[in-house]
Amino acid sequence: MRMLGCVSPPTSGDLTILGGDPVRDGAAIRARLGVVPQEDTLDNELTVRENLLVYGRYFGLPRRLINERTDQLLAFVQLTERANDQVEPLSGGMKRRLTIARSLVNDPEILILDEPTTGLDPQARHVVWDRLFRLKQRGVTLILTTHYMDEAEQLCDRLVVMDHAEIVAEGTPRELITQYSTPEVIELRFAPGEQEDAAPKLKELQPERMELTADRVLLYAADGDKFLARVHQAGIEPVTELVRRSTLEDVFLYLTGRTLVD
Repeated sequence: MRMLGCVSPPTSGDLTILGGDPVRDGAAIRARLGVVPQEDTLDNELTVRENLLVYGRYFGLPRRLINERTDQLLAFVQLTERANDQVEPLSGGMKRRLTIARSLVNDPEILILDEPTTGLDPQARHVVWDRLFRLKQRGVTLILTTHYMDEAEQLCDRLVVMDHAEIVAEGTPRELITQYSTPEVIELRFAPGEQEDAAPKLKELQPERMELTADRVLLYAADGDKFLARVHQAGIEPVTELVRRSTLEDVFLYLTGRTLVD
């Protein structure tokens, strides 16, 4: 991400950004980029509006243009009513939206986002997603890192899955789900001590894939309801059962494993 932002030099290979060399043309490229860092770096001593006005001056933009864009961006991220408020008392979601607005002051062609919704509640995340999707519709290229698979599925047209600094898979969300999972997944939970007895019986039903976790059994199948009916016909009765569609999270865990990695 730092290489794409023309902050760190390329370590190897070739890198071209917006047709330019990030080493030779770094300043010119940065003027056409927007960056949303993982941690908000807003000026708490300034108001919401002042944060955008001051940031716009870093790009040498005329004051009149900065004022116009500030009004437009505050409306875009739904912060117009908080324009004259100090930054410190804002909620996490509001600060994140202000950070995104600030990154758009220079009208960038590419917006780089590092985990844009980490730590936000579901409502705030969906508001941020909506704003980012609107940027896509306007032709802005988004490059983002995220640990939220639903976020990747919502926003990304092309994904790369990373594991230990290596790309292990790439494609569209639908392509990855089709290649590495099944249309549906059945989640079964059993009473203490019963999962070990049920596992061999479930395996005999020949699901396309079966995973055992500490608290449940995951069965992968083309038709979850039909396979669940076979489970009951075999006399296997879980405490809880759930049939759902496969998601990118299933793909990610399949490719990278379920073990925690620091």
